[in-house]
Amino acid sequence: MISTVTTTTTNVTTPEVMAYSIIAVIALIAFLALKEILSSETENHKIKSFVKGSNIAIVPLLLVFVAIVAYKVVTVL
Repeated sequence: MISTVTTTTTNVTTPEVMAYSIIAVIALIAFLALKEILSSETENHKIKSFVKGSNIAIVPLLLVFVAIVAYKVVTVL
């Protein structure tokens, strides 16, 4: 049996990285704002479960934000 492996490389340019980082930061701000606004709702079960589950989206976006800040600090120094 003969198998063939094909590899592809993708070149990501700096403007693309900046665009994706801006999208990630905007998404992080939106999720944090939604969580803060909806945390005052204590009666609706669906809203409470959304607030508890929103950390699934917030934590990875927060890690991306920390990586962006670290990259910017390293490039300035």
